[in-house]
Amino acid sequence: MPSSSKSVSSSTINEKTEQHPHLSHDRPLTNKGPPETEANVLPETSDGSPDNVSDVEKGHAPTKPSFAGIDPSSFPDGGLQAWLAVSGAFCCLFCSFGWINCIGIFQAYYQTHQLQEYSPSTIAWIPSLTTFFMFAGGPIWGKLYDNHGPRYLLLAGTILHVFGLMMASLAHDYYQFLLAQGVCSPIGASMIFYPAMSSTGTWFFKRRALAFGIMASGSSLGGVILPIMVDHVIARSGFPWAMRSVAFLLLGLMVYANLTVRSRLPPSPKPWSLMEFARPLQELPYLLVVMASFLFFFGMFLPFTFVILSAQHDGMSTNLAFYLIPILNAVSIFGRTLPGYVADKLGRFNTMIATSFLSTILVLALWLPARGNVPYILFSALYGFSSGAFVSLAPALVAQISDIRQIGVRTGSMFAIISVAALVGTPIGGALVSDEGGNYLHLQIFCGIMMLAGSVVFVASRWALVGSKPLVKV
Repeated sequence: MPSSSKSVSSSTINEKTEQHPHLSHDRPLTNKGPPETEANVLPETSDGSPDNVSDVEKGHAPTKPSFAGIDPSSFPDGGLQAWLAVSGAFCCLFCSFGWINCIGIFQAYYQTHQLQEYSPSTIAWIPSLTTFFMFAGGPIWGKLYDNHGPRYLLLAGTILHVFGLMMASLAHDYYQFLLAQGVCSPIGASMIFYPAMSSTGTWFFKRRALAFGIMASGSSLGGVILPIMVDHVIARSGFPWAMRSVAFLLLGLMVYANLTVRSRLPPSPKPWSLMEFARPLQELPYLLVVMASFLFFFGMFLPFTFVILSAQHDGMSTNLAFYLIPILNAVSIFGRTLPGYVADKLGRFNTMIATSFLSTILVLALWLPARGNVPYILFSALYGFSSGAFVSLAPALVAQISDIRQIGVRTGSMFAIISVAALVGTPIGGALVSDEGGNYLHLQIFCGIMMLAGSVVFVASRWALVGSKPLVKV
C-alpha cells in the first residue's frame, strides 16, 4: 500500500508539471505567501527570489487552487455565459463610452446655437465634466462592484443616465446643460461602465485582451451611430427630440445589458478603507501605468472635442466636418479589437506602447500641419485606430498586474486619477484656442506633448516589470 500511494502521488505531480511547465518538484504547490496576481509577471520561487523571466513570455502563473478565480485553468475563456456577458458589456460601452465619444459634436453645436454667447473654454466645461464624472467615480463603483456585484450598479446607472439625457432635452440655460449633460448623465454612464468592464475580466484569462477589445468596440459603434442620429433628428425634429430619441435607444440596450452582464465570481464584501484605494500606488508598475495613463489622457480626448472645429477653421465645410467624429469612431472599432488580439499574442504592455507612440506621431505629424479635407479625414481615421487601443488595453494592463479579486478597486482607482486630466485638459485646450484668436496650433502641440510624455512612461512601466528585455512578451 505505501508503495502504491507513493506512485499515485508522483504521477499526480508529474501531470501537473506537464500542464504547467513552470511548476517543478523544487517548487511544490503551496498556499503560503501573498495572493498571486492574475498575470504573476514576476513569479517567485520557494526561496522568494524572482524566477526566470520566461514565465512572462508564457503569460501564465503558478496554479494555486485555494485562491478562487486566480488559477488560470478556472477561467472558462468562452462558453454561453461568458459571451453573453461580453455582449451585454458591449451594450454598456455603447451607452456609456460611446456617448462620451460624441462630445465633439456638442462642443461645435452649442458654440453656434444655444450657448453661442459663451466662449469655447466655458462651453468646454460641459464635455470635460462629462468625461470627468464618467471616470471619477471609479473607486466608489469599483468597491461597490467588489462588495455587491454588478446588478444594482447597472440598474441605478441606467436610471441616472437616461434621466440626465431627458433633462438635457428640456434645458435652455448654461447651468441646466451643465447639470443634466455634464453631471447627472455621466454619473449614470460611469455606473454602467465599470461593472461591465470588471465583469468581463472574470470570465477570461488567455483571451482577456480580445474580450476587452470586443467589449470596447461597443463604444466605437456608439460613437459612429449616435452623432449621426443626433444630427439627423435635430434637422427633422429639433434638439429636444434628438436627446429623447437617444435616451430611449440607450434604455432599450441597457435592459438587455441588465439581463446579461454577470460576474463569474461571487461578491466578497469587505469594509471600506481609504488605504485600499491608495495602497496599489505603492507598487511601482501600477504607479507607472497610472502616471502614463494620466499624461496620455491629457491629450487623448482633445481631437475628439476639437477636430471638427479645427477642420472648419482650416476650410472644411460644416457638413463634411461633422462626419469626422463618426469616421474616427468607426475606425476605432478595429482599433479596439485588433490590438486586443495582437496583445494576447505579443504582450499587452508591448502593444500599448506601440499604439501610444503611433497616436503621438499622428497628432504631431498629421493633425498639426493638416490643411484641407484629405489630411483631416486621414488623421481622423488613423487616430481612431491608434487611440482606440487605449480604452481596451488600459484595463487589461491593470488586470495583468493585479489580484483578480481586487480588479474593481484597482481599475476604478486608475480611472479616477486620470479623470482629473480629462477634467482640465479640454478647458485648457479651449483656453489655448481663445488666446490664439481661434488658431489651433498651440492646442495641437499641447496635445502631442502630453501624449508623448504618457507614451514614455508606459515604456518605464514595462521596464519596471522586466527590465531592458525588448523581445520579452509582457
